[in-house]
Amino acid sequence: MESDILVVDDSAAIRKILQRVLRQTGIAIKDIHEAGDGKEALELLKSHKVHLVLSDINMPNMDGLQLLAALKASAEWAPIPVVMITTEGGEAKVSEAVNLGAVGYVRKPFTADQIKEKLVGIL
Repeated sequence: MESDILVVDDSAAIRKILQRVLRQTGIAIKDIHEAGDGKEALELLKSHKVHLVLSDINMPNMDGLQLLAALKASAEWAPIPVVMITTEGGEAKVSEAVNLGAVGYVRKPFTADQIKEKLVGIL
């Protein structure tokens, strides 16, 4: 089955890199949607069904942890697996994300192999 994926990051360059890396993994992907922050992501989810969310933690307007909490509080969106993509060196934010329901995380900078390894068990 082909999956639709939502990439949420305030950096357009990181979103493009993630798109390229996702295509390189060999995972069956139908569409990759993009959002610049959590608010944009929630708006996009109202009109697009996705099978996975990859989200940065640090973003303006609504950060990744706030987005994750909003997704998990929604009956419709709670089942969507969320993987955090982060530059966070400390464990506090990563632990908070896992406690909120993230299925995992990948640290920036990342490789295609790291993304594939993380996603194979999820998709």
